[in-house]
Formats: sequence, structure tokens, C-alpha cells
Amino acid sequence: MTAIPSTKAMARARGRWLTAAAGTGAGAAGAVLLLDTLAAIGFAAGLAGGVVAVPDGLAAVLPWAALVAVTGAARGLFAMASARIGAAAAERSKAQVRRRVVEAALHRAPGGATTLGGWITAAVDEVEALDGYVARFLPARRAAVLAPLLVLAATAIASPVSAAILLGTLIPFVIAMALAGGAAADESRRQFVALSRLSSRFADRVRTLPVVLAFGAEQREAKALGEAADELATRTMRVLRVAFLSSAALEFFAALSVALVAVYCGFNLLGQLPVPVPEQLDLGRAFFVLALAPEFYGPMRRLAAAYHDKQSAETAAERLMALPAPLTPARPRPISAPPALAFHDVTIRYSDSDRPAVANLSFTAAPGQTIALVGPSGSGKSSLLHLLLGLAPVESGTVLVDGVPLDRMGTVAPLASWAGQHPLLLAGSIRDNLLLANPKATPRDLDAAVEGAGLGPMLARRPAGLDSEIDSRGSGLSGGERRRIALARALLKPAPLLLLDEPTAHLDHASETALIATIAGACRGRTTLLATHSERVAAIADQVVRLGDSQ
Repeated sequence: MTAIPSTKAMARARGRWLTAAAGTGAGAAGAVLLLDTLAAIGFAAGLAGGVVAVPDGLAAVLPWAALVAVTGAARGLFAMASARIGAAAAERSKAQVRRRVVEAALHRAPGGATTLGGWITAAVDEVEALDGYVARFLPARRAAVLAPLLVLAATAIASPVSAAILLGTLIPFVIAMALAGGAAADESRRQFVALSRLSSRFADRVRTLPVVLAFGAEQREAKALGEAADELATRTMRVLRVAFLSSAALEFFAALSVALVAVYCGFNLLGQLPVPVPEQLDLGRAFFVLALAPEFYGPMRRLAAAYHDKQSAETAAERLMALPAPLTPARPRPISAPPALAFHDVTIRYSDSDRPAVANLSFTAAPGQTIALVGPSGSGKSSLLHLLLGLAPVESGTVLVDGVPLDRMGTVAPLASWAGQHPLLLAGSIRDNLLLANPKATPRDLDAAVEGAGLGPMLARRPAGLDSEIDSRGSGLSGGERRRIALARALLKPAPLLLLDEPTAHLDHASETALIATIAGACRGRTTLLATHSERVAAIADQVVRLGDSQ
């Protein structure tokens, strides 16, 4: 049994993951925020010096006014630079993590528990949650460690007592923020889980919309989605209430510190403090302390404003860390000649099924042979093809490709051409759809594939020929024409292995007859696995393997 990691161990693992995902850009943004704090100290000094120099005339004020102008402009530039550096770092971080998620989705183990909606949510919503963490929270956190100390040190030089007042108000503020932060973490985690659940459910229902409509379940599903959305809204309001509470605590202690410093400086200047203090302020030092006091809580204001980003990112990190790692199959050795295939006692079973899709199947295919997999729907024909492509789980048995175990190769996709029973078409030209198999194909290669698949008559009826536009549903194309495009695409890839899944399904007798000759031509010079329920198609094969009730 796998041990459940402790809360502290999970927090450390999550922190390491987020640190690796964030990269170094957030550190640069935090350093720029520290420069903003130094500019704030210069700005306060300019204000104080200018006020003191007013009685001496305009000439004495101008240098201080120049300091105010330069440091004020510098603060604006530093704030803008920090935001841009943080945003750029966040974009790099999201691109890197999103690339990992997509790679894991495309190279996942067959039969995984994560649904399509779950992968979509991970690649979009959960990765996007890293944006505020990298762009705003990390720079603010790094600046909040040192910036208050810089302000405190500058204040202590002018007035140690004022620095002590600022430090004294910080202690209860830290306690209040710790309490609010713990509550915010729990509420934010529940809110993010609810958001992920809603996004995953919505994506899955959109994907299965035809089934929902066919069974008249649209009202029920709409109601369920509405209830999930209401739950998310409720949890979001709870997060906002905690955020408002923490903001109120921050503003209270920030206002309290400034007010106490202002009262102290005023009574000190008037010499009417009720207790003795070891300093006597002049106007310049008092004004400098008053101008700088609000900056003491400025870095912590930024941190508090971005604290929700931290909670969202940590919740997203936990979910992203739990995604299965992508499979890393060994790179298959180059095969240019038609390979030999051998299936020995192969059993395929999906995780959500009680019975195997294929049980104890054995057969061999010599190089260049065409093997027809014949059987009724559900007999496992497509699963065998998917197995070769790394899309179906092997429970037992072995598959050899030219003597090399398939589990060492992972997939035969690099050396195979594929045409499925539901040909994938892209919105664009017919040429674009064909070049999907081989983007570097020459015009001569295209002409050979078109001729081999028998696409000539169809293209002759279209004024634009290969440049004719089609949509993703193949509107305006017959079933036979869609399958011929899929065959032409398979022919265009110079692969020694050909996998065809029900290439003549749902075609009438005349269309099937015309396509069988095309298929026979496509199989020449390749090792071919041909899944079909048609005995007429199976007749062109060198060997017939019967599955299911046909055995």
C-alpha cells in the first residue's frame, strides 16, 4: 500500500514543485520591487528636505524638488518593470507546465482514470492558476522580506522611537494575517476544487452532447451544472469574505501605525509628550518619518493582495502533481522494410470493463502480408490496432515487431500509417488534410497518393482540386470520399506498416466495391492489419484472423 504523505511532506513537495515551475524570473521582479522601496525612501527624503528648505527660497527648494521628481518617476518605472518581468516569467512558467500536461495527456498510459474533461481543466484552468503566483505573489513575497527592513532602518536613522512604533504594530498584524491566511487556504482550496469539478463536468458533457440529446437528458444535465455553478459561487463568496477580513486587518494596522507615528511626531515637535523619550525631532526628521511610515506596510499590502493567488496556485499544484507522468518509450529503431508481427497469448482489458476486449489471442504476420481481423462489433478488432499505437492496455501476453517487444517500443506510430473508421478531417483544404501525414511531401508524392487512393474523379468535379475547402465534418463529401482521403493520407506517409480500421463501414455495395480495389493497392509493399466486419474486404487478405463470435 502506498503511504499517504503527511501534510508537512506534501507542503514541502508542493513548494519544490512550484519553485521549479516558477523559474528565476520572479526573483528579478522582486529585486525591482526592492529598488522601488529605495526610491520611496529617496522620495520621502526629497519631500522632507523641500519642506525644510521653503524658508530659504526657491533656489534651496529646487534640488529637493528634483529629487522628488526623479524618485517619483523611478517608482513608476520600477513598478512597471516589475509587472512586466513578472508577467513574462509567468508566461514562460505556464508554457512549460502546460507543455508537460499536454505531453502527459498525449503519452498517457492506456486506460487511465483521468477523463478528457480532467485533462482539459488541468491544461487550461489549473495551469492558468500559476499566473498570479509567479507574476504577483512571488515578487511581492520576496520584496516583503527585505523592503520593510529597509524602511525600518531608514526610519530608525531619523527617529528610533518611530521605528519602534512601526515594529510594535507589525507583531499583531502578523498574527492576524496568519489566522486569516489559514482560513483563506482552506476556503480557497475548496473553491478551486469546485471550479475544477465544474470545468471537467462541463467539458465532458459538451463532448458527449449527442448522447445527452439522444436520451433527452439535457434538462437534467443543465440542472446539475447549474447546481454545481451555484456551489462554486457560494464557495467563491466565502473566499472573498476571508479576503476582505485579511484586507481589513491589514488596513487597520497600517492606519494605526501611521496615526501613532503622526501623533508621536506632533507631540515631540511641540515638546508635550507625557513621557520622556531619548530624542528631540526637528521638522525635517519628523516630516521624513511621516512621509515614509505608509511605505512600511506597502510591500505587505502587495503581498496580501496577491495572497489568494498563492492559495490557488498551491491547490492547482497538488492536482497537477497528481497527474500521471507521460510514458517515455524507447525510441524505436528505424524500420524501412515491412516488419513481421507476432501476437502471443495477448489479452487486452480496459480498467473500466469487467471482461477483456481480447482474450488469449495469438497470430503472426510475415513481412508484407495483409492480415484481416474479422469479427462483429465489440469483438476487439479496433483494440488490437489501438494496442499497436499504445492506446490500449495489455493485461498479459507479448507483441513482437520484427522480434522487438512492443512494450520496449511503446508504439509503432513512427513506422505506421493509419486510417480509422471515422476519418479525422481538419477545417481547411484537401491538400492540408493530406499533408497532415507528411508535411514535407512533394507535389509528385501528392499526385501518387491521390492516384493510389482513387481521389482523381472527386477532385476533377471540384474547380479548386486539392485546394478545395472542407470543414471538419466533411460536409459535401460522401462516406467513400472521406475514406479515400484517409487512405490517400495513409499512402502519403512512407511507412512500412499500414493499419486500417473498418475502411468500408457504412458504405453501399457499389462504393465498397470501388474502395476494395483501392485498399488492395494500398496494402502492396506493406505489412497490413485490416480490421473489418466485411467478408468481401477480408477476401483480399493473405490471412484472416477471426475474433469474437466469428472464431
